[in-house]
Amino acid sequence: MKIYTKTGDAGETGLFGGGRVAKDDALVDAYGEVDELNATLGLARTFPLPADLEHFLQRIQDQLFTVGAVLATPPHTKAAAHIPELRPEWVEEMERHIDRYEEELPKMTHFILPGGSPAAAALHLSRTVCRRAERRVVTLLREDKAPPAVAMYLNRLSDLLFVVARLVNFRAGLPDVKWIPEKPTK
Repeated sequence: MKIYTKTGDAGETGLFGGGRVAKDDALVDAYGEVDELNATLGLARTFPLPADLEHFLQRIQDQLFTVGAVLATPPHTKAAAHIPELRPEWVEEMERHIDRYEEELPKMTHFILPGGSPAAAALHLSRTVCRRAERRVVTLLREDKAPPAVAMYLNRLSDLLFVVARLVNFRAGLPDVKWIPEKPTK
């Protein structure tokens, strides 16, 4: 099978299960953002990470493929029956991890800047891409073109990525990079 089909040369793409939409359609934009998020997590995983976090982030990447597939598949098509569903326990698992990781971390006293170790900086980048994906999905929610579970998943994932970025720095012996705003000059 060739990687190129030439069917998108005029600016349209096919949805899984049928139908074609413009490549700048809000739906394509949303699952494209989820794909970018998955790629940034792959980048973050190229840096040294504690084994428990490495394994968990790979699971998140697997789940993100499902998120993208749900967004790319029109409901009520034959193909939709072949797409795994988003599972509520994924969000619950993220919440348990967030709670456990926050117990390990020092209390936040300031806003923090993305940075620290290369792995933490990459995870902060993933967090911001996750927020962008979530914003795209909210647009689809208003039009009833995406299930609410996708927005909930992405919202919780961005929280998790923030905590994991902090945890990576903490376990590496690096402090959070605090935002200390300059005093007004007036």
